Amino acid sequence: MIKNILSVLMLSPVLAFSQTQPAKQQNDANAPLHLLQPDYDTPYIIPTSSEITKVLDRVYNYLEATTPTQLTDASGTVLSDFTKVNAQTKFKQGDFRLISYEWGVTYAGMLLASQATGDQKYVDYTFKRMKFLADIRPHFLKLEQNSPDAHHAMFSVVRPHALDDAGAMCAAMIKAEQANIGADLNPMIDNFIDYISNKQQRFDDGTLARNRPLPNSLWLDDLFMSVPALAQMGKYTGQTKYYDDAINQVLQFSKRMFNYDKGLFMHGWIQEMPEHPQFHWARANGWAVMTMVELLDVLPVDYAGRDQVLDLLKRHIRGLANYQSPKGFWHQLIDKNDSYLETSATAIYVYSIAKAINRGYIDDQVYGPMVCLAWNAVTTQVNEKGQVEGTCVGTGMGFDPAFYYYRPINVFAAHGYGPVLLAGAEMIEMLKNHFPKMNDSAIQFYSKEVKTDGAIFDAK
Repeated sequence: MIKNILSVLMLSPVLAFSQTQPAKQQNDANAPLHLLQPDYDTPYIIPTSSEITKVLDRVYNYLEATTPTQLTDASGTVLSDFTKVNAQTKFKQGDFRLISYEWGVTYAGMLLASQATGDQKYVDYTFKRMKFLADIRPHFLKLEQNSPDAHHAMFSVVRPHALDDAGAMCAAMIKAEQANIGADLNPMIDNFIDYISNKQQRFDDGTLARNRPLPNSLWLDDLFMSVPALAQMGKYTGQTKYYDDAINQVLQFSKRMFNYDKGLFMHGWIQEMPEHPQFHWARANGWAVMTMVELLDVLPVDYAGRDQVLDLLKRHIRGLANYQSPKGFWHQLIDKNDSYLETSATAIYVYSIAKAINRGYIDDQVYGPMVCLAWNAVTTQVNEKGQVEGTCVGTGMGFDPAFYYYRPINVFAAHGYGPVLLAGAEMIEMLKNHFPKMNDSAIQFYSKEVKTDGAIFDAK
């Protein structure tokens, strides 16, 4: 008995130690053992496109109803005449802000959902809000000219002061422009990319840095807050300097922050520290893996440095796979199985791994089952209202485990919505071309049919 237990632990260390509950007892004493079914906590099925779309629809309906495209004056009255914009003008209150980095991800998610489902409403969500931003921007620029010190509602767009302000919104706007949005987003795109390329703090080797929480800090999050925008700008303009900067960021961050033994990134790195505390925060690792699939998606196949980025992506996905929980989620601190299971990171991994499968970077037979399980886990956190539960709120850089363990979760943490849209859309694309087998199921996929126990059913 002891020998058998030791064998299991040696073969699967992560699964063994993350399984906190024993398998549930089957009570039907008369049932043949080979017919007993596992009692999974997370649905153990291959999702269908229609099922995925229903989840995306719930998220869309909630966000469409709770993110208005209006301004209000100091009294809270809707302001329809934009020439009257002043320092007291605000966005009409909704559940989420329209110009945050989280919403840059959401806009991109809506665009991809439209491509995957063929439903125009998703792309209209992004187009409507970006056109609104384009329409009001000149009036806030005029306000700045008249009141240079005004801290107004569009301050982060007109005068970005952090990568958080610029990168995700810029990348989404470039995608929207390429999808023929019908509004001129180029002034905002140029302003964002100028901030990333010329104004953000950098190390001597060009690595993007911050002076928070300590001087000369690297945040893993900043890969996503910069590289996808640079990559999209390279494709949009044809200027290879943007590709070069994007590749350099990935490689220079990874040189300092990637743990090759674990296949995971640390969250933060401080230049003056003799040692660098390694906290493998889930969402930051999500930003990193998503950065790489976004970069590879636009880089020419023979571009210098592309192979290094692809190798790093494969190593990272392998590392993430090693730490997936039996419920399909990943933990808040990936390698700490007593930290809570977190939704936004899991959704980002679904998107990134499914995209890597769809692009042929990794084997669908190896990673297809785990990404199906992960998507099924995510769906359990999208409630009937369309809110995404189990998402960690915004999180700075920490130097002790309690900082990460006790971060709150909330349905109004905006970080969960874009990743769910992206994940669902990419899963639909995966199911069009790949047919993963869940590991202990009798179901086998052949072309567009399902064969089980000798019977054949239409899989549509």
